[in-house]
Amino acid sequence: MRFLSFLRAAFPAKAACLLFLLGAVAGCSTTGTLSTVQALRPSGDPSRHAVIVVDGNNGKVLFQANADAARYPASLTKMMTLYMTFEAMDSGRLSKTTHIPVSAYAASRPPTKIGFRAGQTIDVDSAIYALVTKSANDVAVALGEQLGGSEERFAEMMTAKARQIGMRNTVFRNASGLPDDQQMTTARDMAVLGLSLRKRFPQYYRYFSARSFDFNGRTIRGHNDLLGRVQGVDGIKTGYIRASGFNIVTSVSADGRKLVVVVMGGDTARSRNAEVEQLIERYLPSASRGPVPAAAPADSMPAPAPEMALAGAPVRPEMPIE
Repeated sequence: MRFLSFLRAAFPAKAACLLFLLGAVAGCSTTGTLSTVQALRPSGDPSRHAVIVVDGNNGKVLFQANADAARYPASLTKMMTLYMTFEAMDSGRLSKTTHIPVSAYAASRPPTKIGFRAGQTIDVDSAIYALVTKSANDVAVALGEQLGGSEERFAEMMTAKARQIGMRNTVFRNASGLPDDQQMTTARDMAVLGLSLRKRFPQYYRYFSARSFDFNGRTIRGHNDLLGRVQGVDGIKTGYIRASGFNIVTSVSADGRKLVVVVMGGDTARSRNAEVEQLIERYLPSASRGPVPAAAPADSMPAPAPEMALAGAPVRPEMPIE
């Protein structure tokens, strides 16, 4: 300390340089978290940005940043709507050919949507594709009303299911992700849901790989540009509200290694996707290697995801567009 004091007095410029170098060395000796965040170039405003990368084989968290901060899920909400739909199919309450009526309320939901008139119907198989690709708000509400009697009741069922599978800081208020000040989640909870969908419903998981589907004579294309472009990516769901930024939950499977990557709060879909690609490139090689999966049996019932406790603070939502 005496030497540094002397140096400051005698050679102020050299002292500043030396202190900078010492600080840089000290920073390198702490953890890799800060340098990793900087190297991966976060895609959005720090007040909205949240990331988690989880090893899909063993549930180990490989990287996280703001993973416990509360965020609006936007259309990531539809992942739970689909979870509930898959459960109903497993129990026999729904089949792929069941026709779901679209109420006047469901038909009135703002875009994105398919565009139904009140009283029209959609089969469950097409409804699933509509949620996965188009992120259709009218279809999400119709499914919620079918399964819960009302969307409000269905949202209560969604929140109860979230607790059951280990999502301890998520509250659902609707089936679609349309703005609601009380509808909150975290990046960690979304990772839990992504892991649970693959483990609990391997027989339905292929839906999340769809990039488009045909309905009533037209081809409806999806929002997830990582599918078919980034090797190993096989789903799951995008989402956007103006105040929360661009969200995504991405599943990756390659050579026995699996990841679930969640990025929330991107400034654009492109910057969000670029961040996901960087995270995959960085962490997939270090993920554990499980057996290269064969086709899963239809009655496969893996254990639910582990519980993860989280907290955070909200932002004000706007209209979702994906």
